[in-house]
Amino acid sequence: MGKDNIKVCLYLEFYHFLGGILFKEIGTGLLSSYKNQKKVLERTGIQYIEKWDDSCNILQINTPWLYSLYIIKKARKQNKKIIIWSHVTAEDIQGVFRMSFFLSKLARKYLKYAYNLADVILAPSEYTKSLLVAYGISGDKIIAQSNGVDVEQFSINYEKRNEVRTKYNLNDIVIGTVALAIPRKGINSFVEMAKNFKNYNFVWFGKIYSSFMVQALPKKLPQNLQFTGYTQDIIGSFSALDIFFFPSYEENQGMVLLEAGSIGLPIIVRDIPVYSGWLHDGENCLKAKNDNEFREKISMLIENPELRKRLAESMRQSVINEHSVDAVGKKMVNLYEQLLK
Repeated sequence: MGKDNIKVCLYLEFYHFLGGILFKEIGTGLLSSYKNQKKVLERTGIQYIEKWDDSCNILQINTPWLYSLYIIKKARKQNKKIIIWSHVTAEDIQGVFRMSFFLSKLARKYLKYAYNLADVILAPSEYTKSLLVAYGISGDKIIAQSNGVDVEQFSINYEKRNEVRTKYNLNDIVIGTVALAIPRKGINSFVEMAKNFKNYNFVWFGKIYSSFMVQALPKKLPQNLQFTGYTQDIIGSFSALDIFFFPSYEENQGMVLLEAGSIGLPIIVRDIPVYSGWLHDGENCLKAKNDNEFREKISMLIENPELRKRLAESMRQSVINEHSVDAVGKKMVNLYEQLLK
């Protein structure tokens, strides 16, 4: 079947609810992935809709919550093919909101059931695929597929860099991240590093939740550290940085790493399993197991501009070759055609 005969229903639950109010001013990897999927469909010339109707022949679900299950079962009765993106795992629910440790146990059972309804499950990484297999889902229906990144959109903008640095009074080498301000993302290590490098600015761009929902930020922060809250200017936020420091404890891929790499930033990450096979210590990033190692790696990058440049160039090239929207698009078109044969 050719591309002209493919029509995808790209569905993200609650995305259109009350004008999308639930997805405004959040800035999650889920939302970034969804927007990238739209770009893939547009650039490859495949027809798509964002609200369910019977005209599609492939239903592509992001996060299979309750109404999504209704649509999936409806699509199944009409012999539509079903793809589900596994953006959420029980493991990454832990360390998000209060009580999430207990919720993650329920989520594991629910996600096993929901993901099993798909013909194909797209896992953002081999690591996520291994988690789903451990749940009891057949590895035969799981494909490890990068979320992708729009390398044309995510490129450094020097005008915005100057605007953001002026706004937040940033100067010299700036170390920062772009992420939800939740414990799982490694706030503790970020604060500790700011204390250790008092002569440099640290900045965390990302939504800050109420202390009713998540553990509050430390009451006393170092003077060289800022948490900005949600930022509309994502490109400006990345562009304002010189070192991207992402000490997260658990990810399914780490969309912001693709975006930071596309911008051209040297990256420091926690050495966790999800990065195995695509992030290589000393080649396209630096990895650290604990705060002592983070301290060493940050010092290395501060003191060595050539290392910063080499790591950034290597990461950008791997993003372009393997994770760009265009690279992802070729794989998705092939998947659609194979499903409909």
